[in-house]
Amino acid sequence: MKILIIEDEQAAVRRLQKLLAEIDATNEVIGALGTIESAVEWLNENPAPDLILMDIHLADGSSFDIFEKTEIMAPVIFATAYDEYALKAFKVNAIDYLLKPIKAVDLEQAIQKVAKKPKKSDSNDSLLQKLTEAGFIKKHRRVLVRMGQAIKLVDLDQVSFFYSKDKISFAVMPGNKRYPLDQSLDQIEHDLDPSRFFRINRQFIVKMEAIEEMIAYSKSRVKLKLNPPSEEDAIVSKERSPEFKKWLLGN
Repeated sequence: MKILIIEDEQAAVRRLQKLLAEIDATNEVIGALGTIESAVEWLNENPAPDLILMDIHLADGSSFDIFEKTEIMAPVIFATAYDEYALKAFKVNAIDYLLKPIKAVDLEQAIQKVAKKPKKSDSNDSLLQKLTEAGFIKKHRRVLVRMGQAIKLVDLDQVSFFYSKDKISFAVMPGNKRYPLDQSLDQIEHDLDPSRFFRINRQFIVKMEAIEEMIAYSKSRVKLKLNPPSEEDAIVSKERSPEFKKWLLGN
C-alpha cells in the first residue's frame, strides 16, 4: 500500500513509519509533508495514494484547508491529539479518527477499513455509522440533523417525534423546531429506545411523552394529538393498533 503522511512533527512521522512497517512490510511511505502548501502541491502533481495519514494541526494551519484547496481522492485516516474535530473529520473523506499516541492495533484496524472505503457521495447516514463505530457517538443517544449547510448532533431524548413527507425525514423538537434528516425512518427506528418510541405508521415515529391526547378514529384506529403539534395527521394504523396499546401499557 502506498501511503502519504501529512504531519509536521518529525517524531510523529517516524513513529507512523515504524508502525506501518510493523503492520505490513509492503507498506510504502511515498511522502511526508508538514504544511498545507506542500500537501496541496503534492496532491495536485501526483497520482492519489492508497491512503493518507493526516494530522489536523500543521505548521501553517489546519489540515482541513487542504480539502478546500484540492480534491482528495484517497481515503484519509486522521491521527491527532485532539478529539473535538471528529465530526468535521468524517464530513470529509475520513476512514477513521485516531488519537495520539497511536497504537499499532488501532492503526491496523483503521487501515483494514480502506478495503471498504466509502465514496464521497456517501450519505450522512454513513457518516453517523462511522462516528458510532469510532466511539464518538453512542448508539441510541444522538441523531444527525441538517441546519442549512451545517450538520448538528441532537440527543434523541430531545426529539418529540419523527415523521416523513415527500421522501424526506424530519426530527421535531420541543418548541416546534423541525430538522431534516438524511436517514429514513426505517434507519432511525433501529437506533431508538423501543420503550420510549413507537412506529405508529409508515410516516410517524412518536415518543411516549409527546402524546398529549388520543382520539378514537375510524376502523379501530387512533388519532394522536402531539406536543408540539404535527403538521400531518398522526394516526396509528390498523395493523399497528394492537402493538401500540401494548406499548402504552409497557408490555
